[in-house]
Amino acid sequence: MTKPLTAADIRAAKVEHAQKRDRDLADMLGISEAELVAAHTGARDGMTVTRIAHAPDTVMPLMTALGEVMSLTRNASCVHERVGTFEEYRSGAHAAMVLGKEIDTRIFPKHWAYGFAIENGTDTGIRRTLQFFDPAGDALQKIFLREGSNHEAWAPLVDRLRLPDQSTGIAVAPREAPEGAKINADKRDILLSEWQRMTDTHQFNRLTAKLGMNRLGAYRLAGAPLVRRVAPEAVAGFLEATSAARQKVILFVGNRGNIQIHWGTLDTVKPMGPWLNVLDPRFNLHLRGDHVAEVYVVDKPTKRGPAVSIEAFDAEGSLIFQCFGQRESDDDALATWHGILADLPDLREAAE
Repeated sequence: MTKPLTAADIRAAKVEHAQKRDRDLADMLGISEAELVAAHTGARDGMTVTRIAHAPDTVMPLMTALGEVMSLTRNASCVHERVGTFEEYRSGAHAAMVLGKEIDTRIFPKHWAYGFAIENGTDTGIRRTLQFFDPAGDALQKIFLREGSNHEAWAPLVDRLRLPDQSTGIAVAPREAPEGAKINADKRDILLSEWQRMTDTHQFNRLTAKLGMNRLGAYRLAGAPLVRRVAPEAVAGFLEATSAARQKVILFVGNRGNIQIHWGTLDTVKPMGPWLNVLDPRFNLHLRGDHVAEVYVVDKPTKRGPAVSIEAFDAEGSLIFQCFGQRESDDDALATWHGILADLPDLREAAE
């Protein structure tokens, strides 16, 4: 049996592999990213890590004081980075949210388990970040201060959130297995009937749960005309076409504890190896194209007309991203958006 790594072992590995990203180093060591960060609690090696409160109701109302920051949310296949200021926070036991012109998130508090404030010396100065993790030690949200942030608010904020326990070890829980597709074939007729009567996209999850299904299971079961499966490689073309058309979108990327939303265009699309990137001044997206296993164009009825999305899943059935067209006005029929999605090759066409 392999001896567990001590905090000193983890810190030594961090020094030895200083160029590795924390997530990659944690994977190499066989630990969670939160354990890697916790091992550095205190001030050492040009780095100061402070364990802080993690509850969104405690943390999120304080974020506005930091001014303009970069907020990062990711899953195993996609990274979503948005520059802006944290504005209105709305609490909720099951689901909370941050509402703002640029930083817009949906938060699921039960999954927030650890928080850290990190000051790291770099060649260009001190980098300050707040990082929050789930019980398994996987990152939920990271908030990076920028040059124009209110750095004077940092120390008082950290002091206010600082926990009495500043130990270097944490006990993480086993990572929850992906749910995969849940299908109840006997309920297909009910699914289609109630789906077509929807008036709001938020009704969809309640409908599938009631029928013993989930999002992916319902998509696989429903078929045309509500769902069209497209080729996984079509995602690259989708990004290029959306960029070329200057089509505004509403792009969701998330994990169990946090979903972050981008409103606006996707201007600068740059593939790099397996990564499909959007590199805009206030929004970056980094998507592993080779992780995309299933892609669907989905039509959900609403009071304002059809809400048509493109949604991508990985090989284990986890949602990677979801994207809708953004209406410019109440009477915007989103003809350009619908045309972009209609031009994507379906799975059968790509295979022929």
